[in-house]
Amino acid sequence: MPTFPHKYLEKVAFNIYKAAGVPEEEARTVTKYQVQANLVGHDSHGVILLPSYLERIKRGVIVPGAPFEVVGETPTTARINGNWGFGFVVTEKAMRMAIEKAKNHNVAAVTVFYQSHVGRLGSYPPIAAKEGMIGLITADSGAGRKQVAPFGGKERRLGTNPLSIAVPSNLDGTVLLDMATSAVASGKIGLARARKKSVPLGWIIDKDGNPTTDPNDFSAGGALLPVGGDLGHKGYGLSVIVEILSSILTGLGYGDYREQWKARHGVEYRHNDGCFISVFNVEAFYPLSDFKRDVTEFVKFLKSSKPAEGFEEVLYPGEPEWLTEKKRRREGIFIEDGTWERITALIDEYKLKSDIGTP
Repeated sequence: MPTFPHKYLEKVAFNIYKAAGVPEEEARTVTKYQVQANLVGHDSHGVILLPSYLERIKRGVIVPGAPFEVVGETPTTARINGNWGFGFVVTEKAMRMAIEKAKNHNVAAVTVFYQSHVGRLGSYPPIAAKEGMIGLITADSGAGRKQVAPFGGKERRLGTNPLSIAVPSNLDGTVLLDMATSAVASGKIGLARARKKSVPLGWIIDKDGNPTTDPNDFSAGGALLPVGGDLGHKGYGLSVIVEILSSILTGLGYGDYREQWKARHGVEYRHNDGCFISVFNVEAFYPLSDFKRDVTEFVKFLKSSKPAEGFEEVLYPGEPEWLTEKKRRREGIFIEDGTWERITALIDEYKLKSDIGTP
């Protein structure tokens, strides 16, 4: 399994996207978020998806350079049509729009529809936290193929339906909730398959509803489970709310109705991620400097707990990613052989060896 400096992976991804016809600014944005996912340890959302995105561009499922269209707007809200552009690009713009609205009116909410995969959801709320605001985002795949069984069921009915919230503080790392409402993101099942590893019990069930640790059972008709194990009704409830905010409120609908998509929307079906974004200006509720101080002290209070058996220390939400990022910036990023072989094939296809060079 080769290890690469993150700057080299950025160079590789950027040059491949640019060679595939992606506008330079968009290529930089997509590359930034993919490699960032690797840096913080979410390899399932990193460069492993580069070949998939290239294939989607070739099929017209992702439209580089698509217009960012505001189809409805008030001083505190907006509804965005991404026109099947890169989700990274569309969602970043939508988050920044919400931040600007919250600067003027303290609270803002934006919905996004018709965009491609947005990657790691936790990439976006920290943009608001850096501006002294609390950022929240939820996402769902609209009418796309579902992956998660509802609590008490064994058939797929929901997406992984992630949500993420970031708050400002004086800590070096961002206080960040970034979670799927399923036991795990589906990309981690694909990553386990790519690395030929089993998955923990409680992540998935097979097509008959039986618990399994074989990631191949998922693609053979199985399903992900809601987060929570025996208390999965809690993850299930969160998932339902995320789908309502991200799919129904955006107008994308619910469930897997790909065959009926054109009749409902008037266009051919493509993968789409619907998003709900909300931003809150801390200063409107409590002085920002005091808030950041108190959040920092709160985190220190949590971390002062003596660790339980099997743990070395208490970590705050977002700290595992921060520690991983620091380590990987020093030591490099591990890429499984199968993924690197596919990326190498793209380097050869676009004749980029001389441009990219060696790590």
